[in-house]
Amino acid sequence: MSRNLLGQETSPYLLQHKDNPVHWRAWGPDAFQTARKYGKPVLLSIGYAACHWCHVMAHESFEDPETAELMNELFVNIKVDREERPDIDAIYMHSLALLGQPGGWPLTMFLTSDGEPFWGGTYFPKEPAYGRPSFRDILREVHRVFQSEPAKIANNRDAIKQALQQMSESQTAGLLSFDMLDQAVRGLVRQMDSINGGLKGAPKFPQAAIYEMLWRGYLRSQDETQLKILTTTLDHICQGGIFDHLGGGLSRYSTDEIWLAPHFEKMLYDNAQFIELLSMVWPATHSTLYAWRVMETAAFVQREMVTPEGAFAASLDADSEGEEGRYYVWSETEIDEILGMDAKFFKQHYDVTPAGNWEGNTILNRLNTIGLASDADERLLALLRAKLLRARDDRIPPARDDKVLSDWNGMMIAALASAAAVFDRPSWFEMAARAFDFITRSMTTPDGRLAHCWCAGKISGSEVLDDYAQMSRAALALYELTGHTPYLDWAIRWVGHVNERFWDSENGGYFYTPSDAKDLITRTRQGHDNATPNGNAVMANVLARIGYLTGDGQARLRSIALVEAFAGEARKNFLAMASLLNSFEFQERCVQIIILGSRADKHTQRLLQAVYSQSVPDRMVLVLESTAGLPKTHPARNKTQRDGRSTAYICRGATCSLPLTDPGMLADAIDFRKASA
Repeated sequence: MSRNLLGQETSPYLLQHKDNPVHWRAWGPDAFQTARKYGKPVLLSIGYAACHWCHVMAHESFEDPETAELMNELFVNIKVDREERPDIDAIYMHSLALLGQPGGWPLTMFLTSDGEPFWGGTYFPKEPAYGRPSFRDILREVHRVFQSEPAKIANNRDAIKQALQQMSESQTAGLLSFDMLDQAVRGLVRQMDSINGGLKGAPKFPQAAIYEMLWRGYLRSQDETQLKILTTTLDHICQGGIFDHLGGGLSRYSTDEIWLAPHFEKMLYDNAQFIELLSMVWPATHSTLYAWRVMETAAFVQREMVTPEGAFAASLDADSEGEEGRYYVWSETEIDEILGMDAKFFKQHYDVTPAGNWEGNTILNRLNTIGLASDADERLLALLRAKLLRARDDRIPPARDDKVLSDWNGMMIAALASAAAVFDRPSWFEMAARAFDFITRSMTTPDGRLAHCWCAGKISGSEVLDDYAQMSRAALALYELTGHTPYLDWAIRWVGHVNERFWDSENGGYFYTPSDAKDLITRTRQGHDNATPNGNAVMANVLARIGYLTGDGQARLRSIALVEAFAGEARKNFLAMASLLNSFEFQERCVQIIILGSRADKHTQRLLQAVYSQSVPDRMVLVLESTAGLPKTHPARNKTQRDGRSTAYICRGATCSLPLTDPGMLADAIDFRKASA
């Protein structure tokens, strides 16, 4: 009937499966037509290249001839890269949740020949284990029910389809307030681990949007308890095994409650959010640890995640040589051989013992002493880490998924732009600008649409909201740093596409997919964050920024309507909608700092340094030679320089401060501690 057709694809994840004995097909009409022709259900398997449990299921089942024979006999088998087709993944992950099962990857769903889900799960073992039946038994039973109990299949199918439709159409409108935000932060603190940081229990994820919400709460309240729980969290992430102490960069999550043992895959989006969060917090804390981690992570991105074309790759695998974490862990013997007389000193700081701390090996970490050592000791430790890194470079590294994803690239571009300003690192801006140029040059279609994925010289995937949202945000971040109007033009153009083709005119908010999307059974619409900020939340921020920058009243009104469309839900489930709450605060409390002067002027540069020396999450900075180009309604319109020098104005709402020419006075004026004293 078929053969494995994945060799025709460009996705690294799909190509991992091109030699399986399973007759895999890529998602498309031909696969479903084949299912209809032979009267078979569809087995849909969704995963991604860096996924450890995806590899486990592949080795156990998809590479096993007997299991593959059963799959080929009973099903039409479709393999999907969730990063290439997040629109497909979103639908079937929602479907799994409606079946009352926890989500995760690999996602294993069973569909009708029309793509309608009727049952599913995640990882299934080859033999009964972990309280789960064997994958072979699952295959036989699903096929039996499909053939002999069509009414049962129809009932499941119809119930899921109706629930998916209701999820997309539901409207939980309402209003938000700062009292509600403060209550949410206090509730968040109660759910956090005061000893290790993060939410209580395990696993622990580096949930940047939640931590940003906590930081914002602290800036409003100056509640030291909130500051303490946040810095405890960030300190443990920075010193835990979830951070790669030799090569830099953050793993996806910690399997335990102390941030020691990660799933070792490194995702571009996690590292983007890590850089941006630490860059937001550092100006108020001046933590040397946070500064180092930003620099080490940016160095990791530049060294290991930049593609030859100048964009950012999607991820690094968790496994190498068939073992999870093998590239990253150490034995005491290896440390002794490489570091010699300095080994004892290093081992004391990095938790290296004969027995190890993870499966007989050691994950390097500094959780035993969260604080930094003396300057002299830290300099020596840096030399020893570099020595170990050189030795690690001789190992077989994890595979890199070279897909360039618009949304994740947008996140890294914005993060590097922010960090470049805070830490005065022009090379980080240049890295961000190159990635932006690649996406506008190679991932934008002639009619202005933004492709989701690029790999091996080809664009693929379908448009999704997050691409436009994150790339628009990135464009505005670059515009703020440079004043280069083409960046602003790109953002306005992309927002126009989103408004025209993604907006839900009945319920408000944006659908995840455009109105002309094909090959999907429904359009999802929701405001919850996942591992990345929700596209609706990001769009609320983008629209508000464009409203402030251009005076476009419709953009501001749509930003408000967007938040209100999901506000009722946010009041009930604030943790899942932290990004929306953060965007609401920006919408309402944006601080516009207008500097009149030339960017090349040294005094202008000193004023900019003063601005970026403060933590102001709701900040927008514009450097202008004249305010004549500002919208007529802008409060800084017609403001002028003072005494012929570069001059700053701080504008909140409809009013601006007196002119400020002294960098120290400007810093004091926007310092949240002094401003509220």
